[in-house]
Amino acid sequence: MFKEKFSDIKEGYTFDDVLLKPLKSSIEPRESDVSSQFSRNIKIRIPIISSPMDTVTEDEMAVAMARYGALGVIHRNMGANEQIEMVKKVKKEETIIIRNVISVDPETPVSVSKTIMQTKNIAGLPVVSSGKLVGILTKRDLEFSDSRGKIKDIMTKDVMTANDDVSLDEAKYILYKNRIEKLPLVDKNGKLTGLITAKDIKTREKFPNASRDKNGQLMVGAAIGAYDLDRAMNLEKAGSDFVIVDTAHAHNENVISSLKKLRKELSIDIVAGNIATTEAAEDLISAGVDGLRVGIGPGSICTTRIVAGIGVPQLTAISDVSEMAHEHGIPVIADGGIRYSGDMVKAFAAGASTVMLGSLLAGTEESPGVEMIINGRKYKSYRGMGSIGSIIAGKSDRYGKLGTNEFIAEGVEGSVPYRGKVSENLFQFVGGIKTGMGYIGAHNLDELREKAVFIKISNNGLKESHPHDIRIVSEPPNYQNFNIY
Repeated sequence: MFKEKFSDIKEGYTFDDVLLKPLKSSIEPRESDVSSQFSRNIKIRIPIISSPMDTVTEDEMAVAMARYGALGVIHRNMGANEQIEMVKKVKKEETIIIRNVISVDPETPVSVSKTIMQTKNIAGLPVVSSGKLVGILTKRDLEFSDSRGKIKDIMTKDVMTANDDVSLDEAKYILYKNRIEKLPLVDKNGKLTGLITAKDIKTREKFPNASRDKNGQLMVGAAIGAYDLDRAMNLEKAGSDFVIVDTAHAHNENVISSLKKLRKELSIDIVAGNIATTEAAEDLISAGVDGLRVGIGPGSICTTRIVAGIGVPQLTAISDVSEMAHEHGIPVIADGGIRYSGDMVKAFAAGASTVMLGSLLAGTEESPGVEMIINGRKYKSYRGMGSIGSIIAGKSDRYGKLGTNEFIAEGVEGSVPYRGKVSENLFQFVGGIKTGMGYIGAHNLDELREKAVFIKISNNGLKESHPHDIRIVSEPPNYQNFNIY
């Protein structure tokens, strides 16, 4: 019985075990298209997702990722209301038509309007009386006004407006022609229905490839626990485009039962994980998921494989899950173990549609980690969601507690080198992916998966793959030392 467990033992592979064979190519890397499906109903231009970790993704990271065509998933190691507010911030960051317009009455004191504009961080207030637009108050109107007066005495009364169905080009023309910053929208009865600002139009044009929803707002997702039905429903109301059911082991009967309940209540996409086997993929797909998150133990701060002795080498896990998922049209997210853009190419070749990054983004300016200086070099904090610090925070049950104050940690806390802005890193990652596609002759990720041929390498082959027999005096941005301290 026990001998049989080793008689036909399966061999598993991860990123450093293999290389991709170069093939005859007729394309240049710049011609490659890296757009991909994140989930059943969501497609993005850059196949990279920021991990829902409390030192990686909050609203600032989610905004940065979406603006450049990727996606961010806000972590859940916080109260539900705080997470919901972060989702709302992302959705409000860019919008062509502001629908929930903050307005004031003509009789409102100037001092009150100043407070509203400061606390809400807005530069103008439509003035409404009996439901109709009668004026607009701008910062210019307030510059030399008497705070003891009322808005009706200083507001701009001759307001340029447009109909609610105005096109973006028409709105731009009206704003430019009249040298104004805000364009209120009204219906045929003069009732205020929305507001378009020049700032929002400029921002939208600055990021033409952003991940946006049907309303033109930035896309964002949020992590939830397996049994967080109420949180999930409130996140959907807040505008979250998808949720990720965030568990250490999603192939669990209770989790699967909960997924079925979530599927009945939510209309947005549901991604679930983490898993590492074909059997898990089959069961979760049957439960109605729209995407699968793959990876048990490959993360740089994860100790699951050491503490529990459990896991599947990441490339094998991606391949096994993808075999089942692709038959059902379900995208696979490769989560963990990625250190270089070449690892991303290997993940896509093994079947992944997108990759989820933790350590590679934790060091960026937009991550919520704490900055520190170590030996004269800047670092940012990075910790696993199964680390002692994360679990003690008390809000995440991803790894669970055995009792009131008892738990088994499955992660560590450390630091990663500061890496600059997210945009700079995404540029390097995408460049590396496209370079790999160029070597294989793949116009898109589907062709990459179809054409790619893996070669198993030895330890000497791995050594040969990295810079060797030289003292590096200058590290390029796409090759850095990511050791955790």
